[in-house]
Amino acid sequence: MSTVVFEQRTDRHGNERIRFVLKSFGLRTSLIRLKVIDALLIAAESDRSLGVRGVHTQLLDLDVPMSFLSVREVLKRLCSEGVIILNPDKSYSLHPQALAVLHGE
Repeated sequence: MSTVVFEQRTDRHGNERIRFVLKSFGLRTSLIRLKVIDALLIAAESDRSLGVRGVHTQLLDLDVPMSFLSVREVLKRLCSEGVIILNPDKSYSLHPQALAVLHGE
């Protein structure tokens, strides 16, 4: 996969807006947090839901070399901080409050 395509997809939702969401929840920005949230947003746009394995697979498809355990820990942390929610089907999605911050509401 070319670098240009990778850059376009990772900046799709604007890293600055995702950074603002993380900051508003009292979290520091990290590359994996940016990528995980972006993966969840991309899936939501396609009306897909992602669990840990789905997020991990999407990151690997984008040439982001993260271990399954790292992805799982980031999802758990984002969930415990209220940025994302764990749905009954074990998939993750952005919390409505985080979506509101992301969209500037």
